[in-house]
Amino acid sequence: MKIKSILISQPAPNESSPYLDIAKKEKIKIDFRQFIQVQGVDNKELRTQKIDLTQYTGIIFTSRNAIDHYFRLAEELRFTVPDSMRYICQSEAVANYLQKHVVYRKRKISFGEKTFSDLAPLLKKYPNEKYLVPTSDVMSPDIPATLDKSGVDWTRAIMYKTVSADLSDVKINDYDMLVFFSPQGIKSLGVNFEDFQQKDIKIGVFGNTTKQAAEDAGLRVDLMAPTKETPSMTMAIEKFIQEQK
Repeated sequence: MKIKSILISQPAPNESSPYLDIAKKEKIKIDFRQFIQVQGVDNKELRTQKIDLTQYTGIIFTSRNAIDHYFRLAEELRFTVPDSMRYICQSEAVANYLQKHVVYRKRKISFGEKTFSDLAPLLKKYPNEKYLVPTSDVMSPDIPATLDKSGVDWTRAIMYKTVSADLSDVKINDYDMLVFFSPQGIKSLGVNFEDFQQKDIKIGVFGNTTKQAAEDAGLRVDLMAPTKETPSMTMAIEKFIQEQK
């Protein structure tokens, strides 16, 4: 079956996206729609987790969402984050996003390369802080594994949740391929389209956990990234289309 239309379960990118290059090159339709959305927890829910923001001397941020919801809750609780707070961020991009909330050059900010396990040397360097780790309701197993191995004092705080978006206006069977990037995206497919039958529709997934979620949901995975041959999803899609030809 020739691929003529693809639905990417992410927000629409900017004009320089490689997805748009594929659409132009292969003369196919590529649409974008976020299958999940983020909802912040309120301060009452945070209190039920027995989290007192004043008790922590360091914060470990894994994403921009974590940053936004930490500072939102701090404001709601009228907690002034002290200048002495140590920030450890999963990547430089996450660290740079802190500028939205703090004066960057006057703070103790460190960041890793890319993955959470890359933070191990920084945790060894600053072992005496009492760390708060703001997360969503779904947390990668790499996070507790790395933190426990490092021996630091840390506490998880669920500050936001990932929920299924409303996709009632999407005609899911009009697409030849659906592409997913998280288990939550797969879950949203099931929530929004209870009677969905894959048939000839191709399913693309990014990462092993998304692949597992798709298979657990009874879906057939037709393409996957990252692999040695196709480290990005766009490369995987382009290779698949070429092979179909």
